[in-house]
Formats: sequence, structure tokens, C-alpha cells
Amino acid sequence: MSKKYLAVIVAFILIAVSLVILSQSLRRPGSPGFVKKLVFEVTAPVERAIHAGVSSLGVTWKRYLFLVGLEEENRELRKKIAALQGEVNYYREMSLEGNRLRKVLALEESTVYPSIAARVVGNEGSSPFRTILINRGGHDGVKDGLPVISPDGVVGRVIETSWNYAKILLVTDYNSNIDALVQGSRAQGILQGGGHRLSRLKYVQRTEEVRVGEAVVTSGLGGIFPKGLMLGTVVRADRRDPGLFQTIEVAPSVDFSKIEEVLVLQTEKE
Repeated sequence: MSKKYLAVIVAFILIAVSLVILSQSLRRPGSPGFVKKLVFEVTAPVERAIHAGVSSLGVTWKRYLFLVGLEEENRELRKKIAALQGEVNYYREMSLEGNRLRKVLALEESTVYPSIAARVVGNEGSSPFRTILINRGGHDGVKDGLPVISPDGVVGRVIETSWNYAKILLVTDYNSNIDALVQGSRAQGILQGGGHRLSRLKYVQRTEEVRVGEAVVTSGLGGIFPKGLMLGTVVRADRRDPGLFQTIEVAPSVDFSKIEEVLVLQTEKE
């Protein structure tokens, strides 16, 4: 006899026994039958497990939907925060620019010379010549040789112009030589640019009393820079070297790495 037929016979016998037991229990309706108890005993744990599984699945699904919604909400919040941060940065930059422009305007009002406000649009500080490019040129009245200043002091002088742009040689360039004087001692000399290093005040007699911390300003000689414009501060004054002149090093008053707006002074007489 094959296993298939054996399984059928066993199933038939079980069904028959179940029917007999069921018929016996139905004859006594006052008391629960064995089959009913058996079915309840077997199905109760299954029903309990199914209910627990369904409940757990429902909770998991709700959590999933909550997390999906939370992630979407976080994504939208991040976008809004980024947009607000961009606005904050924009208004902060506008505020800083406004402060700088107010200083330039105050400087423009304080100078006795007509002036042209300009914005720095290029920096060639890494080239052999330390220069910057401004957005004003011949059409605006800018000419070669005119002095350029900022609220912090002397920037340099115009060395080249086009119709709408001009190139400025910075006071820190080696080719920059400006007649200067020490404000306290009144000692006079020539301030030469030092490139990426400190500038040097040359040709100051050893007999002059020059102290560290004194301001160095333009002397008004040379015909380019008006007198009294800030150039820098003495950081070293050494008279021990042999020779007629002492060694004086000057730190420029202008931070050329941060300069953004300047004034071109129209000092030429018509």
C-alpha cells in the first residue's frame, strides 16, 4: 500500500472518530462537548498569536508611517533652515558692507580734495608687483599718479588706467617709495615697501629719537600724497647698525588682505 492511500485512510478514520464524538456531545447540549473544548483549546493560542501578530504589525506600520512623516518633516525643516541661514548671511554681509561704506563716506567728507569712491575687484598681490584693480577708470576721472586711500590709511597710487578700471600699486610693493615722517619725533625719511614683509623707513639719521609705537604719516613732499595721511606704525627702531642711518621697520596701517573699498584723491590741479 502506498503512502498516499495510507494517509487517506488515516484521515478518514480521524474524521469518523471526530464525527462520533461530535454526535455524542450534541446529545447532551447542557454540557460542553469534548470536541468543542478541544477546538477551543487548540484555536485559542492560535487566535492569541494571530491577534498579537496583527497588533504588532499594526504598531510597526504606524511607527513606520510616523518615521516616514518625521523624515519628510525634517527634510522640509532643513530646507527652511538653510534658506533662513542664507538670508541671515546676506543681511549680515549687507550690514558689514554698510558699515564699511559709512566709514568711506566719512573719510570722503573729511578730505579737502575731491575724491572718487571705488570697489576693489582684483588682487595681484602674488605677482612680482603688489597691485589691486578697482572698478573706476578714465571715464570716472581716475588718472595715473593719483593717491589712493582707505579709512585705515594710504593704500597706494594709480599706475595704470583704462576707461573703466585702474591698477593701484600698493605701498607694500618694493617699488613704492613715499616721503614720510614719524609723527612724534618729526624725523623724516622714505618709506619703502617690503613686499610680504614689513616696510622700511629709510634715510632717518641715527641722531633722531624714534620710538616703537609711533605713527608714520605722509610728509607731503614728493607731490603725490597730501601731508598727514596714515602709513603705519614703527615696530622696530635700531641705531646699533654702523652707518649714517638707523634701521626702522614699519607695519602698514592697512590690512591689504581685507581691503574692499577705497577712495581715489583728485589732488591734481586743473
